[in-house]
Amino acid sequence: MPRTIIHLDLDAFFCSVEELLNPTLKNQVFAVGGRPNNRGVITSCSYAARQYGIRSAMPTAKALALFPKLILVQSHHNLYGEYSKKVMTILHDNSPLVEQISIDEAFMDVTDIQSETRSVAEALQGRIAREVGLPCSIGVASNKLVAKIANDFGKSRNRSAKPPRAITIIEPGSEAEFLAPLKVQSLWGIGPKTAQKLQTLGIKTIGDLTKLSQDSLKQLFGKMGEEIYFRARGIDDSPINLEHEIKSISNEITFERDTIEKDLLLNILRSISDKVGQRLREAQLAGTTVHLKLRYSDFSTITRQIKLHQATDQDNEIYETAVKILEKHWQQPQPIRLIGVGVCDLGKPYRQLNLWDHKDIEEGQLLRAVDQLRSKYGQDIIQRGSKLKKK
Repeated sequence: MPRTIIHLDLDAFFCSVEELLNPTLKNQVFAVGGRPNNRGVITSCSYAARQYGIRSAMPTAKALALFPKLILVQSHHNLYGEYSKKVMTILHDNSPLVEQISIDEAFMDVTDIQSETRSVAEALQGRIAREVGLPCSIGVASNKLVAKIANDFGKSRNRSAKPPRAITIIEPGSEAEFLAPLKVQSLWGIGPKTAQKLQTLGIKTIGDLTKLSQDSLKQLFGKMGEEIYFRARGIDDSPINLEHEIKSISNEITFERDTIEKDLLLNILRSISDKVGQRLREAQLAGTTVHLKLRYSDFSTITRQIKLHQATDQDNEIYETAVKILEKHWQQPQPIRLIGVGVCDLGKPYRQLNLWDHKDIEEGQLLRAVDQLRSKYGQDIIQRGSKLKKK
């Protein structure tokens, strides 16, 4: 008997929560993001904003150029977490087999629910709308891979200014047929470089990919080639993962245009280091390894890391370590497309302090106070002096 796997994705999650907090935003062209004079970036945008070409990870200044009347809303990160928990509770009410993969996304195995598949999906979507007030889209298939791709496909067909609220069901046995016309990038494990390599061979769709033998794919991509062979045919036996241990916390930004501007890179590093620190403190975690991710204009990607003497959850220490890695490993003047910072080797936030060393204690107390203010009043309520626009 084939499995029945649901992939659920909350539609424009941050913006949908903001509409609940402020109903006047409903159907408005708005976005959650930073201020343009701080080289801010759009975190999430309403579907009405997407009608004007505005997208997440776009510089706020560019978004305002596309639509000058764009409404900018400050992030309420802690509240997003609360709404996410409400949705996940509903999923767990329906099945014990739930795998949350991000704040707004999860897989669920509903094989044992004795109801017609579409009825299960519609009931789940309706309950989340009634009890939490949030729109969501659902993909259903016999495995996680196809359910996720089905949901992405269903959402992509939305051309309106309203959330898609899509339900896309792929019947067992039709997985390969559904995947065949889609671009190869739709498959897990095929990024821009791999897609480019395949295009040189005349392979643009997943259907084209199925024409290659397993041996040919292994020669091209090594062990990953074998996985690609099965994925292209809609075969995926990966289970619902019930382990919820957080292994790392990270944040990254993809630039609209590649950059070699060091001041911009340092400004972004500061911003995402602060976010990583805040998320660590929210999770009551600290880590002993800071890593920096760089993706260049040719899509080549490097990740480098530094091991600290003791665990940290403090913004400055994360930032200063990331800057050290950048200065050592950036292959200047090669343009950078993406930059990311993360902390791993996580555990409880314990620091061994000297008798007379109060600096770390004071820094931690200050950061927690700032976290509370940002949670209550938004991310931009307090800014570092280095972020303020120079007059």
